[in-house]
Amino acid sequence: MATQQIPVVVLAGFLGSGKTTLLNHLLRAGDGIRIGAIVNDFGSIEIDAMTVAGQVDSMVSLGNGCLCCAVDTSELDTYLERLARPAARIDVIVIEASGLAEPQELIRMILASDNDRIVYGGLIEVVDAAEFADSRVRHPELDRHVGIADLVVLNKADRIGDDARQKLVGTLGDLAPGRPVICTAYGRIDPEIFFDRGPGEDRDAAVRQLSFEDLLREASANGAPGQAVDGDGDHDHQSCRDCEHGHAGHLHAAYESVEFTSAEPMHPRRLMEFLDSRPGGLYRIKGFVHFDVAENRQKFMLHAVGNFLRFYPEPWPKGEERCTQLVMIGSGIDAPALRKELENCRQTVPAEADENSMWGVLRYVPEQEA
Repeated sequence: MATQQIPVVVLAGFLGSGKTTLLNHLLRAGDGIRIGAIVNDFGSIEIDAMTVAGQVDSMVSLGNGCLCCAVDTSELDTYLERLARPAARIDVIVIEASGLAEPQELIRMILASDNDRIVYGGLIEVVDAAEFADSRVRHPELDRHVGIADLVVLNKADRIGDDARQKLVGTLGDLAPGRPVICTAYGRIDPEIFFDRGPGEDRDAAVRQLSFEDLLREASANGAPGQAVDGDGDHDHQSCRDCEHGHAGHLHAAYESVEFTSAEPMHPRRLMEFLDSRPGGLYRIKGFVHFDVAENRQKFMLHAVGNFLRFYPEPWPKGEERCTQLVMIGSGIDAPALRKELENCRQTVPAEADENSMWGVLRYVPEQEA
């Protein structure tokens, strides 16, 4: 059976873009998810009842199950192994890169890891909407960083007008063709864009409509006014509830998830044609696929983020219905068109697909699973 893998998400962006604010939000709003946080640019990690004492290379265990490490990138693989060990029971690892780090190098290290318990979870590039033009002048490499991102978060989008925001979204779309751009303020994005629910929150449900109900519940629970300034340069603000219902409530409208189910098996070649030409704005695909091909009738778990794609075959549990169930997550995606494309990938004629048609799928099966 395939090893349960932990996604490793790289959170990048230049100083002041709001990476730490976003990470703090994920840690607070995870709601049962155990997060291992590797912080390469040590800042202010705001977690109730936590004091990050000590220095670089220190590690503290938090009451909510999170871990926070300050490390040098040369030690990344060692820390990934530590966080991915079964005893840690981590659900996702988030690497907050230094504001001057090369995210491409972090991605290379993750992909080169021999640890079969981790899987690349995507590069999230955080961009400061108000300072983007000046940042490009000071850091010309910003364009390249945006260009290799799997998801672009346009943070502090409440600080600029609608016309300027639309123009900036267009610029980022040109820099990162086909990649979703999500506008937000105070780093408040749905945690489930990046990772699934923890145990006790129906994490094994194959298809689940993603929403912002949990964020609103968390915001209501912390509705008392307060001030906060993070170590990544984000500005003072009132309570998260004020942010959600005031300045930035409309900024999440472009984010959505699309569900697809099929009792009929999928045709391998047609499905791969769909996956190899995924439409712009589609960030993540998760779920499992049923193929009706000799010697390939296992349950194929599917994990895709950006250009990264993997299949993990494993036996079907006894008594489980053999079907395909997928969730697609993105920004500005055409839900009816996606469903129609996947419906056209179904194998409607028995024995229509042969073993040769599986070659495209098997290219994306890790060697140890093949």
